[in-house]
Amino acid sequence: MGLRVQWAQNLPSKPETTLTLLIAAAHWALSLTIYSAILLSLSYGARKQYFAPMVVISIIVLSLIFHFGISSALYQWKNVPSAVTTGKQIGEDGLILSNNLNRNETAVILLRGPAESLGPRVTAIPDRPLQFIESTSNVNLDLPPIPFGDDTPWFLESVSIDIKLSGTQIHRRFIEGYQPYFIYACALIFLLSSLGFAIKFSVWPLADLFLGILAFRGILAVETFLNTPEMQEIIGSFLNNKIPVSMAVPAVFFSFGLLVNIYAILVYVIRRRKSDDY
Repeated sequence: MGLRVQWAQNLPSKPETTLTLLIAAAHWALSLTIYSAILLSLSYGARKQYFAPMVVISIIVLSLIFHFGISSALYQWKNVPSAVTTGKQIGEDGLILSNNLNRNETAVILLRGPAESLGPRVTAIPDRPLQFIESTSNVNLDLPPIPFGDDTPWFLESVSIDIKLSGTQIHRRFIEGYQPYFIYACALIFLLSSLGFAIKFSVWPLADLFLGILAFRGILAVETFLNTPEMQEIIGSFLNNKIPVSMAVPAVFFSFGLLVNIYAILVYVIRRRKSDDY
């Protein structure tokens, strides 16, 4: 149900300027670039049969430098005056939200406008009577899939959402300070760089690249899942304040990446012994 009303709940409570929208899009693009660049670099290194440890170390160092540089630039960019000026109001009381391409889909009327986007509203669903909602905090409606009337494939939409959440998470750590940022970013990049074995199962480069995409999609989904407020609360209760909850996810990433590297080393040693026996 939370996913079904997400589109209506995520309305900005304050007007956004063009620059703030560009910065948000840049954070999304930065997260996508990091995932894609690491995947392509691992695929290229495996295809050219470069020395694996050097490939992993180079990818980690270059990825951190690139990500930190872009994050710093975006953090300074948002402080320019145009980013904090008042943007154009998108509507007043009674703002109607609907799909412009299809007038027969669901529409939401914000009775108090975008200033209280979670406040009272009227929902108009085809073939149903109008329904008044005092607050979206206790919504109990069987709404159609969101966004209303959008035909974007579910897979692409879910990937886009997860990439945005990943970029937001790293940006939040950057704002908190260099230490939490580098701990989280290093652990994530270390884990992604350790998945080079996932693109060495087949003799066909395209098949290996596809396996790498599946592995990276799994890591992205796990990252989003572990950073949800519910999972953070469960992890905090499990750790019993032994370590900060914010350090739990990087610890999971680093531990899993270490296990993957140990497994890759053991496989390499076993293969070398078999080749020497023959």
